[in-house]
Amino acid sequence: MFFDAFRTIFDIISNGQTELLPIILTSLTISTIATIIAAVIGIITGFIIYIFNFKGKKILILLMNTALALPTVVVGLFFYGLLSRRGMLGHLGILYTKSAMIIGQAVLIFPIVVTFVHSAIKSVFPEIVKTAKALGAGPFYISLALAREARFGIVAAIIAAFGRAISEVGISMMLGGNIAGYTRNMTTAIALEHNKGNFALGLALGIILIIITIGANIFLRYIQGRQAK
Repeated sequence: MFFDAFRTIFDIISNGQTELLPIILTSLTISTIATIIAAVIGIITGFIIYIFNFKGKKILILLMNTALALPTVVVGLFFYGLLSRRGMLGHLGILYTKSAMIIGQAVLIFPIVVTFVHSAIKSVFPEIVKTAKALGAGPFYISLALAREARFGIVAAIIAAFGRAISEVGISMMLGGNIAGYTRNMTTAIALEHNKGNFALGLALGIILIIITIGANIFLRYIQGRQAK
């Protein structure tokens, strides 16, 4: 089975015409867009939580930390209810589309970005903020100073979020519908091939998924190595 899995991977690399290639590209495209959306909103939110004091701040931090372990099927079920015909957003008609999958994945990984970014900022020496305030800097310039010092932690947050997005299956299955040639991605294809008894093909997709996540972490280590220099 392992030999057949690696032979399938070799076929993907050698000819590039296999039916698995669109599945891989779908996973990469959807998860990348979801990560970009979650990163932009999450980074801004993380800075707002750290810099400003407001009512409910501690509760918001608690909610973000709790949401880190949020099951993907819960997010998928919630948005399925919203996007179904009888749901509040059913008029949009985006259920079982890539857009629905992107929204679901972005919401899933949003707490990861917020929590990791907030932790990265907190690890920065507080003297930086005090010095910036003493020089009359406003929240925007304070944020720039913090972002520069915490940039590698922010990159780590983005990579961790991407890894969570590309490896989830509940949202993809419930909001995408596992439609061949359209919304089928690697995780839903793995589940499908397992149910069909085609373990070699499912394992091949699993190995490719692991390689992608390892590549993302190698990229993170490379960036951290440059920081050390």
